Amino acid sequence: MNPCPCGFFGDARRACVCSPTQIRRYLARLSGPLLDRIDLHVEVPRLNAAELMNRAPGESSVDVRERVVRARERQLQRFGNEGIGCNAQLRAKHLRVLPLEDAARDLLKTAIHQFSLSARAYDRILKVAQTISDLDASDTIQLHHIAEAISSAEFAFRRFSQANSASGLRFQPVRARHGAA
Repeated sequence: MNPCPCGFFGDARRACVCSPTQIRRYLARLSGPLLDRIDLHVEVPRLNAAELMNRAPGESSVDVRERVVRARERQLQRFGNEGIGCNAQLRAKHLRVLPLEDAARDLLKTAIHQFSLSARAYDRILKVAQTISDLDASDTIQLHHIAEAISSAEFAFRRFSQANSASGLRFQPVRARHGAA
């Protein structure tokens, strides 16, 4: 989904021509409850000429697949005996026992208050953070796992886009990790 009707809100090279009202109206086409059910919102920025022409190899598909397979194995080991095959299937009782570092818990608590997170958004952030932790082969959800999960959530973008564009602020989301876009 484009960030606004013209598609250039947040673009580093081209200015958005939409008013805050147009952006709000455009984003309102998708309801909050529907957006709340989408786990990942990732910005895929335009590449410049040097990036397009760069021949340096990124992470290979084989390497990505191996990391995903290992992460899925971790997920099965965690709750497989309860019929849980992946983090997306985790329920509240499972989320309560996930191992979080204190700093990660503090950041999550701050996000709950700052963004008035719904229970669904809170659960989604924990599930995504656990998946990121599994991809990193970590036994605990660390601060950077929670930070990345929060940054991939749509609520920050939705709230920012409703702000007055005259403030001069620009939306700067965290970009995709692990060579994925």
